[in-house]
Amino acid sequence: MDTTPLYLVGALLLSTLLFLFLFSGRRRNLLLPPTISGAVPILGHLHLIIGARRRHQPLHHALAALSADHGPILLLRFGSRQVLYISSPSAAEDCLTINDITFSNRPHLLAGKYLNFDNSSLATASYSPHWRNLRRIAAAELFSSARIQSLANFRAEGIRSLLSSLLSAAAAVNGTAEWSQVEMKRKFKMLTFSTIMRILDGRKYCGEENTANSEMGERMMRMTDEGLSLSDASSLEDFVPWMGWLGIAGGTKRRMIRLGKEMNEIFQEMVDERRRRRTVKAVAAGADKTIVDVMLALQEQDPENYSDKIIKGMISAIIIAGTETTAGLMEWALSLLLNHPKTLQKARDEIDSHIGGGGGHGRRLITDSDLPHLPHLQNIIKETLRLFPPGPLLLPHQSSADCTVAGYTIPSGTMLLINAYAIHRDPALWKDAGSFMPERFAEGEGEGFHFLPFGWGRRRCPGEGLAYRLMGLAVGALIQCFEWKRVNGEETVDLTEGPGLSMPKLVPLEALYKPREVMLPVLSQL
Repeated sequence: MDTTPLYLVGALLLSTLLFLFLFSGRRRNLLLPPTISGAVPILGHLHLIIGARRRHQPLHHALAALSADHGPILLLRFGSRQVLYISSPSAAEDCLTINDITFSNRPHLLAGKYLNFDNSSLATASYSPHWRNLRRIAAAELFSSARIQSLANFRAEGIRSLLSSLLSAAAAVNGTAEWSQVEMKRKFKMLTFSTIMRILDGRKYCGEENTANSEMGERMMRMTDEGLSLSDASSLEDFVPWMGWLGIAGGTKRRMIRLGKEMNEIFQEMVDERRRRRTVKAVAAGADKTIVDVMLALQEQDPENYSDKIIKGMISAIIIAGTETTAGLMEWALSLLLNHPKTLQKARDEIDSHIGGGGGHGRRLITDSDLPHLPHLQNIIKETLRLFPPGPLLLPHQSSADCTVAGYTIPSGTMLLINAYAIHRDPALWKDAGSFMPERFAEGEGEGFHFLPFGWGRRRCPGEGLAYRLMGLAVGALIQCFEWKRVNGEETVDLTEGPGLSMPKLVPLEALYKPREVMLPVLSQL
């Protein structure tokens, strides 16, 4: 096996150290944020993160512990990258308002290269005319209020499928009068995945009616899981790039390359199939126009800026960003409600009062149009987002020029990490910060940068409105249609967090449920 000469390794190390020396010398007169001791050669503070992962400690917890000891603004070094770590709402505001354009870049990481089509997707592209165009299309064509409303039938179809599967399982086990047990993690994931795929290309990927589509759906859900896992694991080469120059590719990178090829293959099949199925009538019908239809129509007008690669990047970003995160939030919300049955009952009373139809006469299933009239349900969703944000560390930003944050000079090329989880649970910002209290939002808590589960500024998640709709509809329908209780009686549901970018539950939620008698006439019509 070929080996790299030792003198080349030494030369690279020497050049790296020389660069760091000159760089630090150039900055010595600037007021930089405080740092912490313990940096080691080559790795810098990266060994602290590696140690946390070996202890199976979530990254946002490890960083929150650092800020608890050393302050909410720290300048760290992860290998050759400078990292500005923030757990302060005022500093986050400086970054994402005053310096929003400066921090609108994304650091180029291996996950963006191999899993996001060479950083061409909306999530990972650098701030550029290409990204601004993608953002414009997302805001106007994909996630506008009118577009989200036009997709209401797909969301309703997914909710009916979820309710029907729960009803069928209950009847199959012991009829509809007794309690049945169910694991909700997969139920929620099937709901979010099937809904997103219907919005993307119109096909049903879950169910027995089409075996080929079902097999492809299972394959894509596995890819989504692996993609999130690899993005969280990252690669040492992201922070120590000379490892790649020497051909020392770790196992994470090899898995990314393999998964990237698989994603390219399956997403290309989606684009080709939708291209074949498109008709003038289908494209003209706004209610039936899928996201891939929109992108293909744009491609006909401008093939260079809307290549298949760009379309596949959009597909990847929507599936990965929307499936696991939204499903996880639903699981957290139901877990919290099971631990707080009075809050659950209050939400049910609100739904029953608004929709009306006592005794089952004239009752109907909750719809999108009901959500604005259900403030307590909306506050339950917000409180779930506060306690368990889908991205506890906001997606990293990177500065494109020197700027000032909280009075400190931040050099160009600095990676920015904002710990939304730490801000959301800061006892100085929130009353009884660790408790589940949806009423706090009715009382005016959570203003501004105290609450940023979807980020802020130009790189804020464009799918926020769609996520709120689907979460509210799903949780509301489950509350409306079924009675729920904990499996172990008085023992509360375990709320321990598992590892991962989307902060999943460590122990999947299992619950007891049975259909509400008053809703049986509605459920029987699903």
